[in-house]
Amino acid sequence: MPASHIYKVVFVTEGKKYEIFARKVSHGAMLGFVEVEELVFGERSSVVLDPTEEKIKAEFEGVKRTYLPMHSVLRIDEVRKQGISKISPFEGTNVTQFPMPVYTPGDSKK
Repeated sequence: MPASHIYKVVFVTEGKKYEIFARKVSHGAMLGFVEVEELVFGERSSVVLDPTEEKIKAEFEGVKRTYLPMHSVLRIDEVRKQGISKISPFEGTNVTQFPMPVYTPGDSKK
């Protein structure tokens, strides 16, 4: 039986840092986007509920697949076991990198 892969995806959107776990991550069919499928959240059978994980679970409820802009993804790790999904404030600098095109137009005279 093949090992089950779990990926931790960390990305920034609207001034917040998201950490989510998924079973499938790929470059997807849309240029410039990372495709994330089969999101994984903690079990509801536990007595203690984490409000941050419940918030992110509610935000992604009913989502089959999500596409993240490449420039918003901070890192993708393949992990041994699932952790806790969370949303936290993004504490970066006051300077934001301007999104650059993935492919720059070349000289057509060559």
